[in-house]
Amino acid sequence: MGSQQNQPIKSKKSNKNINYKTFIMKYKSQKIAYWFFLSALLLFALQLVFGFTMGFAHMGYDGLHEISPFNAMRATHTNLLVVWLLLGFMGAAYYIIPEESQNELYSPKLAIIQLLSFLLVGVVAIVGFHMNWWEGRKFLEIPRPLDFLVVVNVLAFLFNVLMTLFKGKRQTTTSLVLMMGLFFAALLYLPGMLWFDSQTLDSFYRWYVVHLWVEGVWELIMGGILAFLLIKITGVDREVIEKWLYVIVGLTFLSGILGTGHHYYYIGTPSYWLWIGGIFSALEPLAFLAMALFAIKMYRKGEKKHPNKTALQWTIGTAIVSFVGAGLLGAAHTLPNINLYTHGTLVTAMHGHMAFWGAYGMLVLAIIAYAMPNLTGRKLYDTGMTRAAFWLSNIGMIGMTVAFGAAGVAQVYMERIMGVDFMETQIEIQPHFLVLILCATVFSLGIILYIINFFKYGKPTDEAIITA
Repeated sequence: MGSQQNQPIKSKKSNKNINYKTFIMKYKSQKIAYWFFLSALLLFALQLVFGFTMGFAHMGYDGLHEISPFNAMRATHTNLLVVWLLLGFMGAAYYIIPEESQNELYSPKLAIIQLLSFLLVGVVAIVGFHMNWWEGRKFLEIPRPLDFLVVVNVLAFLFNVLMTLFKGKRQTTTSLVLMMGLFFAALLYLPGMLWFDSQTLDSFYRWYVVHLWVEGVWELIMGGILAFLLIKITGVDREVIEKWLYVIVGLTFLSGILGTGHHYYYIGTPSYWLWIGGIFSALEPLAFLAMALFAIKMYRKGEKKHPNKTALQWTIGTAIVSFVGAGLLGAAHTLPNINLYTHGTLVTAMHGHMAFWGAYGMLVLAIIAYAMPNLTGRKLYDTGMTRAAFWLSNIGMIGMTVAFGAAGVAQVYMERIMGVDFMETQIEIQPHFLVLILCATVFSLGIILYIINFFKYGKPTDEAIITA
């Protein structure tokens, strides 16, 4: 196998020979990423299960209520999303940082301990939700003792990767932006651990975590991973790609921080947040637009035709779908005069599902699609299964977004304009959830195919390692 992998292969669309050896992992400790990717995909699959149960509950088929009440299912569904994405980010860092710093990971054993402890926190939290043990704060429901364990876990992760960078032969802009995003993500978890008797103050600081993660520092993580993938896949000069990173970082901080104000409209904060939030929320799509233009421009400028078309699809798709879901759909309902009606309705779910999928879900699947052939030495990409996984999942997500949007608009009109009772409204919009479940089935089929292909790769092998 090893001798075959070092042979140059010829791109179908180019006369240039591409030496596949240059795409195989360089450092033995990069194999740690596999276990984070595996854990992320399994938790993603579990998140889908809870999503389906919630969809059926919305249609009136809530037979599991005694075992798993809707509030517990919702908390589990949203928290699983956060956990599997964080595991994906950590796996990406463990794969990218050694290669960018040209140094083995500082402590592979610490990485494994950190993974196991993080999974333990997740399992205890899910069980706790179903035993009514939680904080009850939306998106930050995990019990307070587990918060401290999360902090210790993330500190161990940051220590591991920062020491790897510190001992490395180089520090690149790509790795530094990625690390800045991961560091600030950890730092911004702390405001969510503060306790206030005032609901207004509690909500104010809670959004430091919820908003400044997904529309702030996670965008830095997204920029760092995107830059790494585009450098590897397109062959565009690193200096050109990393200049774009500075633009993305600037736009993220310009719009993301003050854009948090669109959550402050109706929680008792001063009225000036209405204007600040409205103005800067309108600017938030610029960061995602920059990422989309960045990815497309780098792809077109690329001189080499990388054989891993699957990774390229997920990478370009991330930039485009995130602009639509996080950028356009976000702006469509966060302006004050619109948000007055849509806040907390299924219109928010419409934006949230496509935004998380495009910006972060597809990003994790992109780095996995790129890394797995390098970790295992097996070229199981650009096949019918991988193409079906990409298109089915994206078509399914578009359908889910439309279904949520239709249900949300109907909900807004009936509940907040006509004054129809909440529960009566939920009964009237039940048919939309049939469409939602059908589209979710298409989406899940794509994810199942992706996971099957992941397992076909097998575990990482030392045969895939080359000298740096």
